[in-house]
Amino acid sequence: MFLGMKLRVLGCQGGSAPARHLPGLLLDDTVLLEAGSVTSTLSLAEQLEIRHVLLSHAHLDHTGGLAYLADNRCCHRLSSGNGGMLTVSSVAPVVEDLHQHLFNDRLWPDFSAIPQAWDPVMRLQTLEPCVPKSIGTQLTVISVPVNHTVPTVGFIVHDDRGALVFSGDTGPTDRLWKLARDLGNVRAVIVETSFPNRFDALAEISGHLTPARLARELDKMPSCEVWVYHIKPMFHHETVEDLAALDGRRVRVLCDGEIHTW
Repeated sequence: MFLGMKLRVLGCQGGSAPARHLPGLLLDDTVLLEAGSVTSTLSLAEQLEIRHVLLSHAHLDHTGGLAYLADNRCCHRLSSGNGGMLTVSSVAPVVEDLHQHLFNDRLWPDFSAIPQAWDPVMRLQTLEPCVPKSIGTQLTVISVPVNHTVPTVGFIVHDDRGALVFSGDTGPTDRLWKLARDLGNVRAVIVETSFPNRFDALAEISGHLTPARLARELDKMPSCEVWVYHIKPMFHHETVEDLAALDGRRVRVLCDGEIHTW
């Protein structure tokens, strides 16, 4: 039996393109962090193992796969007569966006009331910012507001062996890094860097980072490995070239399909 945390990178790209998967990180095979690529990368059997979904914000590249995950789980329950509930968690504004704009019986069925309102396949749960919450049997999550164009949080996920920090989509931020430093024993930081340096103005107004902006964030972070995600496919090579100017022993680009354990 595996003891510790396992991270499987389903997707880590900042846009959709052939062979590049939208954000999705699977923890211990049962906790999904972001739902961009869950149904395009996991088998139906693997999808049924997921019990919890953590969403940083409501943008479609992070939530779109949740619509199909809920549909697949509903079909499984209807065909087999069994199946557990999927708990989807984020802060209140994100939960409200999911209710109003995605699972609203117009854009997509409201799977928080299907097949029965008293026993749905999906439950939407509100997290209090900066308040630890147990998920599953071994993990604790802390949601921390970050700086994006819509309400967004990063996540600190930890067990008794160490922590993983995930920035969500963000521009320069402070509270996430401070809480991570205070917690200690951080094994890795996954941080977005969406655009190359020449798009600094666009990064500022859209709430994203460039390699130059990331360089200024590094001193705020815990002393650990830094894995970059959310590079826009159109600018992937240029952004990677700009990232090469940073500390290569500490900073590297995350790849779809990677698996890490600690």
